[in-house]
Amino acid sequence: MPSFYNRLLWQCKRSLKHFVRPQGLQYGRLQMRNLHALQVLNGDLDHLPNHVRDFVVSGARLCQPDNIHICNGTKEENDSILSLLQKEGMIKPLPKYENCWLARTDPKDVARVESKTVIVTEKKRDTIPIPLGGDQVKSQLGNWMSKETFDQALSNSFPGCMKGRTMYVIPYSMGPVGSPLSKIGVQLTDSAYVVASMRIMTRMGNAVLNALGDGEFVKCLHSVGSPLPLKANLINNWPCNPERTLIAHIPDRREIVSFGSGYGGNSLLGKKCFALRIASRIAKDEGWLAEHMLILGITNPQGRKKYIAAAFPSACGKTNLAMMNPTLPGWKVECVGDDIAWMKFDSEGRLRAINPENGFFGVAPGTSMKTNPNAMKTVQKNTIFTNVAETSDGGFYWEGIDEALPPGVTVTSWLGKEWKPGDGVPCAHPNSRFCTPASQCPILDKDWESPEGVPIEAVIFGGRRPQGVPLVYESFNWSHGVFVGAAMRSEATAAAEHKGKVIMHDPFAMRPFFGYNFGQYLAHWLSMEHRKDVKLPKIFHVNWFRKDENGNFLWPGFGENSRVLDWIFRRVDGEQSAKETPIGYVPADGALNLKGLGQINVDQLFSLPKPFWEQEAMDIRKYLTEQVNEDLPHEVINELKSLEKRVKKM
Repeated sequence: MPSFYNRLLWQCKRSLKHFVRPQGLQYGRLQMRNLHALQVLNGDLDHLPNHVRDFVVSGARLCQPDNIHICNGTKEENDSILSLLQKEGMIKPLPKYENCWLARTDPKDVARVESKTVIVTEKKRDTIPIPLGGDQVKSQLGNWMSKETFDQALSNSFPGCMKGRTMYVIPYSMGPVGSPLSKIGVQLTDSAYVVASMRIMTRMGNAVLNALGDGEFVKCLHSVGSPLPLKANLINNWPCNPERTLIAHIPDRREIVSFGSGYGGNSLLGKKCFALRIASRIAKDEGWLAEHMLILGITNPQGRKKYIAAAFPSACGKTNLAMMNPTLPGWKVECVGDDIAWMKFDSEGRLRAINPENGFFGVAPGTSMKTNPNAMKTVQKNTIFTNVAETSDGGFYWEGIDEALPPGVTVTSWLGKEWKPGDGVPCAHPNSRFCTPASQCPILDKDWESPEGVPIEAVIFGGRRPQGVPLVYESFNWSHGVFVGAAMRSEATAAAEHKGKVIMHDPFAMRPFFGYNFGQYLAHWLSMEHRKDVKLPKIFHVNWFRKDENGNFLWPGFGENSRVLDWIFRRVDGEQSAKETPIGYVPADGALNLKGLGQINVDQLFSLPKPFWEQEAMDIRKYLTEQVNEDLPHEVINELKSLEKRVKKM
């Protein structure tokens, strides 16, 4: 498929004649019939690698910004970007903390927009399985767009979309600069908010260009879709175009195109767009894994350490687990990453993982000194908060912060309105975020930037399941573990536009993030078992969120989850401390360390009601056979049949 830039350039009504750079030099080869002089405010086009410069020129010709700023990633540049954002009214300082800022978005631009997020491929089946019933049935495993429809959408949106604005050029590395597991992207954007956030979330600037040389990079184009002069007043000084939002991925070309949204997951293209959707396709082509997983290191009282990767849907406790303070004496947890893991087998057959990100983009509500003290300590400086509430003494506030307001201190909600406890509406948006440097985390693992990655010995799947699913169980083997990941279900969260607490299928916690056909994704995971001389991690499933008949949680969670990690640690070591059940291995009687925990209804916590699991197996069968259909690997079908047989005998 030809690059969309080349296919669309002829549609631009206005083209570059030359670039006017600080030195006054011109690019004669860019002469066109219409003059559009452009000033390079920062950086030098001559110093860009040729293929990067070509990308920048193409983007400028298409979007027609007034200026170009090539980002170098320095503190001085960041200070100027933050000052600009403050001057434009997009952010305001939170003076209670050091270099912390508050942004309030347009209320229509607050979350990932899954319904407007697409994968563009030649064939629909390259992106999504064809459901049972064909095109008359909506796929729940992604959205495909034909290249013709994509071309039309782009031609309706991008020409001239940056008029009056500056186009920022962001060279960034996903993963430590120079690591063999890292990948490089270049994002063009007209949002200074994106620049400030990408500096936190990625390694950004001149070092990345030096490492890139003439190598490959992922092309990322983003616009808020709000050229100047404005046609309508902004809300909260937040430019966006929600009616025309589109987030598109072209995996065959390693390209990402985003229009109309300034919100993190839609505009920070290094996050889900690159790190999962595009990277999962690259991983398939190159033989590794790009997953929606935290990475933590856990050390037992004897000083032995293991690394674990865990996949939970957004807002289901990844950050809390990654930054846990264990309650078990002598245990220590250290954070490598809280959201994304890129994993590849090394020459000795060990699965090694890096966190491709450089910061944490965490959900604020529910974060407190009780639930996640390390996150609270991390965000005390150099942090951008979005859509949280603001206190009159210059601080942040949200639901679940578990802090009493000092006398006389008032709260302004994320909507800019006066708020007080008991008002019946949240003070912070449920998907409000903190964007903070990982380097500030007090329990950051010393090897979090190790170029070769850390060795993964266990993989955990999990989600919010109020009924029927036990606290923890271990898969019988690798194939069964892949099935457990495929069968994941969880309550919907505020990280996307879904409403209500419905139980949704979310295989591998990747449902919104697959970059290619989920059936092929399953086959890719299954193929790992057939690699020569590899050491496969054990696979587990956890559920911190089971409730009793009165709606109360059966498990205290948070730091007490270290008791589950203790059992997983011992199982990885080969300890015989499990008993077989129809769904997998659960801790044997007395194997879970509950000392000092108080009253825990272990029987209810691990009960497997036959009616629940009969229905669960039916729901899994319906979902996989209808949604994955002909692309469902036979190994997964066999695991499903085996589960049904075991449940029948319960």
